[in-house]
Formats: sequence, structure tokens, C-alpha cells
Amino acid sequence: MHPPHSETQMDLTSTTRRDLLKHLALSLPAASALGGALRAMAADAPDEKPPPVRAVTRGPQCHWRGYYDKLLFDPTNRYLLANEVDFEHRSPKADDVIRVGMIDLQDGDKWIELGSSRAWNWQQGCMLQWVPGTTGEVAWNDREGDQFFCHVVDVETGKKRTLPHPFYALSPDGRWGVAPDFRRLNDTRPGYGYAGPADPRRSVGAPDDSGIWRLDMRTGERTLIFSLADAAKVPQPGGFGEGPKHWFNHLLVNTDGKRFVFLHRWSQKGQRNWLTRMFSIDADGKDPYLLIPSGRVSHFVWRDATHVTAYAGCPPTNAWKFCVFEDKSDKVEVIGEGVLNRNGDGHITYIPGTKDQWVANDTYPDRQRNQHVHLYHIPTGRRVSVAACFQPPPYKGEWRCDTHPCASRDGRYLCFDSPQSGQRQVYVADISQIVKA
Repeated sequence: MHPPHSETQMDLTSTTRRDLLKHLALSLPAASALGGALRAMAADAPDEKPPPVRAVTRGPQCHWRGYYDKLLFDPTNRYLLANEVDFEHRSPKADDVIRVGMIDLQDGDKWIELGSSRAWNWQQGCMLQWVPGTTGEVAWNDREGDQFFCHVVDVETGKKRTLPHPFYALSPDGRWGVAPDFRRLNDTRPGYGYAGPADPRRSVGAPDDSGIWRLDMRTGERTLIFSLADAAKVPQPGGFGEGPKHWFNHLLVNTDGKRFVFLHRWSQKGQRNWLTRMFSIDADGKDPYLLIPSGRVSHFVWRDATHVTAYAGCPPTNAWKFCVFEDKSDKVEVIGEGVLNRNGDGHITYIPGTKDQWVANDTYPDRQRNQHVHLYHIPTGRRVSVAACFQPPPYKGEWRCDTHPCASRDGRYLCFDSPQSGQRQVYVADISQIVKA
């Protein structure tokens, strides 16, 4: 039931932005009624005072973490995972080695080395992450010769095991993972695959022996559960064009471990650009569903077990927006229009412990080459700046440094990468006073 008009009417000319946001937070019907005005204020008003931010790595080595959708803080918030390398501004070569380790945030940001990797890229590192469902296991990909594999190390006991296959995304219980063909990915999308062995099916548009593998993280057993040929058989509105070449990228398991999503991309013969659609599928590769068929999908995250939030072509106009897609249905909801997307694409992720009300996001460099890390409150349209990070001109293309903001498991901290000091390093912001307010 809506409250009387007299209780919700406010003088927008004399009310501060903060007071309005607090008022509307107490009255969701009013927030809905004044949504347009609120979004305009959020978009046009200066962002609030940023939270405290500190660099937790330093030179002479360069440091970065990996992707925004990985577990990078341990359960206690004491240790933060990162990669270390002594060069920048070129593509990785097959013999380039990075060091993997963790930063002790309670002991002078001390670097604790865990191992090394020859299977890495600038955008996602070596998939370094804490294994979900464990308190002290860390996993990352590596390579020897033409063989990719992954390590799992218990940082508490020092016990290490090596599995004969790499992974991309892990299940919430850490018992299994899924992975694309990193050889093909390196050929089709440099910066996301791994240097080393060439794709043996490079000349085949949609091979039936390449696709998505499921990996048992206990036994190392691997099974091909959905091939590129399988994806190409699913009709695409308007077709795939002349001589298409298909590949998979960006896999992510949902919050209950029953399904996962992935991007199916293809380029036409002789063209460098590609189109993208998103599938959801059961954990065993059954029941594929074409969730976003528009050909326009970029970064995404699971909100919960049945909803995916993505920057994508949104129906009915196919305009780029942040949208919430309900799995196995045609239900779509736009969020943050005019505010969350005012700088275009970003690496969006939900802040734990906020009942899916707060998200972290970032931007690509603006005209001044600043990347903006920010928080967004979905119910009110409140946008709070975390940092404006200058990206020097040498950071471009494959070796650019995206910020990739990632929250701690309790939602208190946000970590991100930035080359604003002249080399890529890792930063941590305390966002607790903002998201808990």
C-alpha cells in the first residue's frame, strides 16, 4: 500500500542528494515513483567521498591478480592472491614465467611465494584463486612443453597436487571445474589463451573434439561435455555468415553448482570482428539453453542460481545495457540505466552480504585515460566512486591493465589492479562503511 502523497512529497531543490537517497531507501514505492529524477541526480551529481584505498604491492616487480569473478581473498581477509612478473608491454612468450603468491595484508603486505606458471595472460593471469569450499587451498594453471595442467596447493600444510588438465571456472564446492580449449582461445582471442602449443584444429570452423571440458578437481578426470560443433548446430537468428570460426570464452558456474554459462563467439571468414551469444547449460553438459541470442554480450556475473547480470544487447532494441536475464526464460530486466552504464561496459560483480543490492563495477579509460572503479546501489541508483585510475598510454590492447574489481567474501574490501604508479600494481579499498550504511 502506498503511503499518502503528503508523506512522500519532497522539495528536490532544497533536499540534499544524501537526504533524498535515505528517504527513498525507506520508501520503495516512492523510489519507484521518483526513479527518473533519482537516476538523473545519481548520474549528474559529483560522486561521494571515495573510501580509503592503499597499494598493497610495489616495485620493482609488477603485480596483478587476474579476473574479477574469482575468489582472491581468503576467508579471513588476511591473504590476497596475486601474480608477479618483471616485464610489461608485450605478449607473453612460451618461456615466460610468472610467480604466483599471496600478500599478507596484516604483516606489512609481505609477499609469500606459492609457485610459478607458464600458462598465463595479462587479462586473467593463470586463473589463480582460492578453491571454493576449502579454507586453505589455492589453484592455478601451468604448462610444461605442450601440456597444460593445474596445481592445487594447501597453504596451511604445504601439500601440493597436480592435475593433468587446466581449468577456467570452479564449482561452488570446489569439486569440479570447466574449461575451454586454451590453445584455440589463444589463436582466436590473444590475451585470454596461453602461449605454447598451437591449436591443432585451427583450420576447422567448429570441431567436434574441441569445446568445454569438465574436470574432476579430486581425481583429475576430464570429459568433453559440449563441443564447438554442438554449439554451431544451435540455430542463430540471421545465421553465422560465411566460413565462420567458432570458439568459447568466459565460463562461470552458478551459485548452486547446477548450471553454468559461457560465451559462444564466432567470426566470419576474413573478418577480425566477432559476434557473441550466451548459453546456459547443466553441470554435465546437458540441457543447453540459448540465454542471450542477440550477438552482443560482454561481461557478466551470476546474481543467484537463476539470474545472470550482463552488459549485453537488451531487447527490444538490442541497445547495450546492464540487464538481468532469468535463466531458461525470456524475462529481462534493465538495471542502472543512465547511471551504471553511463561509461559503457564494465566488469560487474555483486558485493557479498548486501542482499544483491550493491555491485562493484569499473570502466575502460575515458578521454583523460582514467578508469573509474565505483559502487552502485541498485534500489536507489546511488553511485559512489572508489578510485579514478590513470592508465598510461603504453597500456593498450592485449597488455592493457583493466582494474577488474573483486570483493572479499564478507563484502568489506574491494581489490583492483592499476598501472597509475607507472607499473601495474594491486590496490585494496575498505568499502564497509559504504555498503553497510
